[in-house]
Amino acid sequence: MYQWICELDRILRGEATKPVDIRRADIHIPTLGISFVVMMLAVIYGLCMGAFALIRGLEGGSVSDGYLQTLATMCKVPLLFALTLVITLPSLYVFNALVGSQLKFLPVLKLLIASLAVNLSVLASLGPIVAFFSFSTPNYGFIVLLNVTVFTIAGSLGLAFLVQTLKRLTAAHRGGLPTVSKPAPVAPGQASHEAFDMAHPAPHPGAEIPGPLEEVEGIVIGRHIWKVFSVWIVVFGLVGAQMGWVLRPFIGSPGMPFTWFRERHSNFFQAVFKQIVNLLFG
Repeated sequence: MYQWICELDRILRGEATKPVDIRRADIHIPTLGISFVVMMLAVIYGLCMGAFALIRGLEGGSVSDGYLQTLATMCKVPLLFALTLVITLPSLYVFNALVGSQLKFLPVLKLLIASLAVNLSVLASLGPIVAFFSFSTPNYGFIVLLNVTVFTIAGSLGLAFLVQTLKRLTAAHRGGLPTVSKPAPVAPGQASHEAFDMAHPAPHPGAEIPGPLEEVEGIVIGRHIWKVFSVWIVVFGLVGAQMGWVLRPFIGSPGMPFTWFRERHSNFFQAVFKQIVNLLFG
């Protein structure tokens, strides 16, 4: 567990996606370990997101509904990201092939998981703010728009990470990035933190590590590639937004009994527009 958290820290600091460490156009991260950490971060944000229903339930006497809604949200947030990953992974792989990057399926999967790690890290870090406003205001529309804003910020940073890492992976595949020697093997019986230090030695004191969202000098993607991936980013955002609408409720509308899912009608964008109108004009 400690090693997985350290790997997440490497992703956030840009150490896992350094141009000199991306060898054979691949990201060297423990896929299952990072996936587990990502799901735990989603559960944490689900707890913060469901705090509104829990607090309103305690205040209004519907304690059981508040607990159930919070539990449902803690389950639904990981499900939201897992289903979005499953639905969008094939399209990202095909788009990669169309632009000529020729990245294999596993590196593309690792890339999406790493981008979700950035997304969920930002989301979980903003979770206490969402919980604070859930405690301090009874305005349901405001809480809905606050969560939409938080998801938008986290998603934008996750997609920015995805695009920058994709550029570095493409350059590595074409031989445009330097390589380094493979880390020394780790003895089977070593402690987790010692194993991590041996597998990922500290960078040279004078070496500058580009951030995961930072443009790397000398790596340029053609305009046609940008157009293709711009389309995919829009598709990813639409799928994620509508998936959230399908899995609702996440917050739990005051005055309505608890239910795991609601009937399918309208769409995410109409609902957000309605909440904006209600918040501004009552």
